[in-house]
Amino acid sequence: MRRSALVIVTLGSIMATGARAGDRTSSTEHAVVYRESGRFAGWPANNGVWSWDDEIVVGFNQGYFKNVPIGHAIDSQKPSVVRFARSSDGGRRWAVEVPKFLDANDQEQEPVDCDGGIDFAHPDFAMRVRMNQRRGQNARIYYSHDRCKTWQGPYKLPMFDRQHIMARTDYVVLGQHDLLAFITATKEDGREGRVFCTRTTDGGKSWKFVSWIGPEPEGFAIMPSTVRLSPQGILTTIRRREGSEHWIDAYLSSDAGKTWKFVNRPVASTGGSVGNPPSTIMLADGRLAITYGFRSEPYGLRARLSSDHGKTWGAEIVLRDDGGCWDLGYPRTVQRKDGKIVTIYYFNDARDKERYIAASIWDPGHGTGLGFQASP
Repeated sequence: MRRSALVIVTLGSIMATGARAGDRTSSTEHAVVYRESGRFAGWPANNGVWSWDDEIVVGFNQGYFKNVPIGHAIDSQKPSVVRFARSSDGGRRWAVEVPKFLDANDQEQEPVDCDGGIDFAHPDFAMRVRMNQRRGQNARIYYSHDRCKTWQGPYKLPMFDRQHIMARTDYVVLGQHDLLAFITATKEDGREGRVFCTRTTDGGKSWKFVSWIGPEPEGFAIMPSTVRLSPQGILTTIRRREGSEHWIDAYLSSDAGKTWKFVNRPVASTGGSVGNPPSTIMLADGRLAITYGFRSEPYGLRARLSSDHGKTWGAEIVLRDDGGCWDLGYPRTVQRKDGKIVTIYYFNDARDKERYIAASIWDPGHGTGLGFQASP
């Protein structure tokens, strides 16, 4: 049976720690978004985050904790469901919600064709893009015009002649009915994965393949996080793996996604256990911030800042390094109206303890970047 749409969550204590960036130190607050004994909560990066000033909505997966010798500590024999968490005070207090797009059995429905005409420029717009777990089936697109309270969809995302589309929420709005989405697909050999750019100009009715981002890797290039730098300029950061090495690459397009060039490696290592995806945003002052989980000791969350559109990056900022094991991270990040950053991720205090959703609220300081405010 469907749970209540509003679930009371345990609010964790908020504590101050030092965030390190070279010789700069600032305070960081940590809040618990959702935590329940015996449960596994994880992977905000697989679901998405949306914000309007200090109102924030983030998606995550909720399952059952199982301490396994290899892999994530989730019981694959028990149900796992999608949940949202909403904060109205900039990330300090949260309430968990059941998404309205789930059926009576807590499952996502199969997607259908979209008639188009979605207003991407609506002030309360949000879009969720998510893969179909069944290989070879269309990924799903949902949209909301009331800040994630209700949703339309799911609608089909094309297969683009790939064996599987591993879609997650990452998009850039170009106009009222014009949007770019950044998606992971299988490589030629059917394995994960490679990132491409797709565009709709009719409000979601049709999608055109635009470009691959970077060459096909030997390992994988997956889970992009993208920002618009200028009317035609777009920067995307991509989770990379080759052998036992895990890092984040940046690519730049100067023609709205038609072509791309490699820029640099903003993060040289995201630790072991297959690494961690980036979450990259443009701050109000024009700087860029990239956040990511670090899956080697000391386990935790880190960040870097750029004031020149990603050409160079500052020293690594340690947001926290008190994780109990590698099974953490997958952040999504937004900026509050007071300038502070809210990074939301999954975390653990010890290998044999439940996984939970946490938020770190941190101050990026002041700086001057090459900012651009999109006006669709």
